[in-house]
Amino acid sequence: MAKKKGKESVEEEKAVVEEIIEEKPSEAPKPEAAATDDDFTPEDEARYAFPMAPIVRLMKQEMDEDKMIRRRVKEGMNQWLEVLCRKVAKKMNQSEYTMVEIDDFKTAIEAYDMIDSVEQERTRIVATLEKVKQDCDSLIMDVNRKFITP
Repeated sequence: MAKKKGKESVEEEKAVVEEIIEEKPSEAPKPEAAATDDDFTPEDEARYAFPMAPIVRLMKQEMDEDKMIRRRVKEGMNQWLEVLCRKVAKKMNQSEYTMVEIDDFKTAIEAYDMIDSVEQERTRIVATLEKVKQDCDSLIMDVNRKFITP
C-alpha cells in the first residue's frame, strides 16, 4: 500500500506541475506589441450591437498600416453604426407595406449615399466662388487704377 500511496502522490504532483505549466503562458506578461486594447471580452461585446472584430478589420483596411486605433474609437464607431442602423430601420418602417423591400432600403439610405455628391457639389461651388472673388479683385484693381490718381 505504501507504494500505491507513493504512486498517487507522484501522480498528484505531476497533475499539479501540468496545471502550473498550463497556467504559466497565460500569466506571462504580454509583449508590448500585443498589449493593445484590441481584446474585447464577451461581456464587452455584449454591450454593442455589432461584433467588434469586423468593424476594426474594415477600419484598418482603409487606414495606413502604421496607424493604431484606440479602443474608444472602436467603441464609438460601433455605437455610431448602431445609431445609423436604427435611423435607417425607422425610415424603412415608414413604408406602408408589411414586407420591407430593397426599394424601401434604398430610399432609407439615399441621404447617406448622397454625401459624396454633396461634397463634390460643395467643392465645385467653392471653386466657382474663388473665381468670382478673383474677378472682383481684378475689377477693384482696374477701378482703383483708372479713377484714383496719385
